[in-house]
Amino acid sequence: MKVLVLGGTRYFGRHLVDELLLKQYDVTIATRGITADPFGNEVQRIKVDRTKEEDMKKAFLGKEYDIVYDDIAYSSNDIKYALDNISCKRYVFVSTISVYDELHMDTREEDFDPMKGKLIWCDREDFTYNIIKQHAERALFQEYAGRQSSVAVRFPFVIGKDDYTQRLFFYVDHIKKGIPMNVDNKKEMLGFIDSREAGRFLSFIGDNDFRGIINAASKGAVSVEEIINYTEEKTGKAAILSEEGDRAPYNGADSFSIDVSRGESTGFTFSEVRDWIWGLLDYYISL
Repeated sequence: MKVLVLGGTRYFGRHLVDELLLKQYDVTIATRGITADPFGNEVQRIKVDRTKEEDMKKAFLGKEYDIVYDDIAYSSNDIKYALDNISCKRYVFVSTISVYDELHMDTREEDFDPMKGKLIWCDREDFTYNIIKQHAERALFQEYAGRQSSVAVRFPFVIGKDDYTQRLFFYVDHIKKGIPMNVDNKKEMLGFIDSREAGRFLSFIGDNDFRGIINAASKGAVSVEEIINYTEEKTGKAAILSEEGDRAPYNGADSFSIDVSRGESTGFTFSEVRDWIWGLLDYYISL
């Protein structure tokens, strides 16, 4: 199986490549060549700026793949530059729950339909993150789905030991160091997926014949207050909450969880978030 990963050098992309290599697939990663990867001679590499159409043409002229994983497509033009220039049997686009205009408990795929609404061809800088991701999905399904086997995977907050965004770590670090933080949504319940599980699911769904939109998340949700309380109990230190403190990463997020029944109908079993998030907090506390 010949596979291309656009991205793949860090976070869930790394775990995806690990899973593909376990299957002994022929893997190529395409990046700007800025971030080092740990794969040595196990993968082939292409240096490309995927936001530039001419770069994509030059990089992929005459190349064909069984599966393309697009970890770094943001806008409709990103989709266009990929699918106009890369020949593949299957295209897996990493989307986001940010496409949902309103998140709520048990958010389902049909809560945002990319077949509705006008497609705007745009770049990453043209709109806010949620809007450009909506147009990326519109591009994929309004323009290409009829002639391209494709799936859009919607992730919630992806966290893990390798989370370079350090969003969850922020809470632990501020409590341990006694740094004031501004938290405006202590009671809100949030949905997550572990970065390793995200990589496993991407590998799984690439080999599946499912087409369309699919949520991928750990089951259940955890409140910001529970995260704070757990860290306080484990460290013996009290969180300093202040409107003048550093703004917390998950501020502004209302309660939501993600329905994954469609994903599990394909044969994948998602974890329960409460089975692993406390262990991740323990890891952060130990640092």
